[in-house]
Amino acid sequence: MYVCICKAVTEHELRRAIAQGAECFEDLQARTGCATCCGCCEDEARRLLGTTLETQRREAALPIAA
Repeated sequence: MYVCICKAVTEHELRRAIAQGAECFEDLQARTGCATCCGCCEDEARRLLGTTLETQRREAALPIAA
């Protein structure tokens, strides 16, 4: 699904940028260009960033099965 129509940035591309180290919205903008034109996608990009980072934190806290 496209999140940023202006820059043709997909949800997959945003998740990849987060997995590669984007930890704040400004990082996400710099890596993908999202929300640098009209800004209509900013809320969705921020939501995706927050939920993805939270999921990563929860997964990192899980014990490793032997």
